[in-house]
Amino acid sequence: MVDEYQDCNLVQHALVTALSTVLPACVLGDPMQAIFGFRGNQLVDWDAHVLSHFPLIGELNHPWRWANAGAPELGRWLLDCRRMLLNGNAIDLRQVPAEVTWVPLQAETAVQQRLTAAQTRAVTATGQVLVIGNSYDTRGRQQMASQTPGATTVEAVDLVDLTDFGAGFNLEAADALTRLVKFAAGVMTQVGPAALLPRLETLRRGRARNPPTVAEAALVAFAERPGFTLAAEALRLLTRQDNARVYRPEVLRCCLRALQSAAAGGCTFADATVNERERNRHESRPLPRRVIGSTLLLKGLEGEVAVITSPEEMDAQHLYVAMTRGASRLVVCSLTPILAAR
Repeated sequence: MVDEYQDCNLVQHALVTALSTVLPACVLGDPMQAIFGFRGNQLVDWDAHVLSHFPLIGELNHPWRWANAGAPELGRWLLDCRRMLLNGNAIDLRQVPAEVTWVPLQAETAVQQRLTAAQTRAVTATGQVLVIGNSYDTRGRQQMASQTPGATTVEAVDLVDLTDFGAGFNLEAADALTRLVKFAAGVMTQVGPAALLPRLETLRRGRARNPPTVAEAALVAFAERPGFTLAAEALRLLTRQDNARVYRPEVLRCCLRALQSAAAGGCTFADATVNERERNRHESRPLPRRVIGSTLLLKGLEGEVAVITSPEEMDAQHLYVAMTRGASRLVVCSLTPILAAR
């Protein structure tokens, strides 16, 4: 039995079909959730490749997840939406069950409206909210996480910002302090390089009127005696500033461990960041209660509430995946109530 068969590429399909000639085999999948066909990864065509070899023996037509969550009407509506999207039809957000909220965006207030929607409360005290943004706007999703109280980002497995920092961070370089501060600004709030870097330079020259904060003192200490241990300590102290919040904890955690490894002398910092990236691939952690990601990063996960901030950028499969991430409630932000998938 092979599950999630819509994600099989043609090479994997050839393997499964070959095995099926000597072993009893069946496959399960949903072609409306086939979203991993990029970078030359050609997925199976459900009609041409799958059904021609594995005849249809049944379909699931009861929305179990939503029924179990006490939202059967939402589940039935999503099944209707699936049929409409599959047939190339649009979805009218003016005709929805009570569990669906449409946020009509206005051009001049769209950013704030999306931020407000991202703060939608979970249904229960321990429920999770999945905010699904534009798959092609990583920086935009990170900015939303930085501006949404309690939100963190879901990171891609390549952790490119971590390894880029590892490749460019040289203790002997003149820009070591600048790179450290800019990295910190990219994973936590209350760090503004435009103001902080001139302030640190003033402190180093002894011209500052006000004494340094604990975090500023740590950064000055690093600037005077660059070292991986001092860099890690400065990052930790920056997280403890008033109102500071780490919105990319996965990246920061891996960076701190890489700095520790490099300080121990076992490898270069660049190699340490790659090692931490690979270790992170195999670690499993509970999903935070409010996360911001994309369909590619959130597929396979489910929360109580799903918030879709840019449905106009999605094709039918991505839109359906996004709409089905919430078991109890769905919030959709769009300029028009008619969702016509690309």
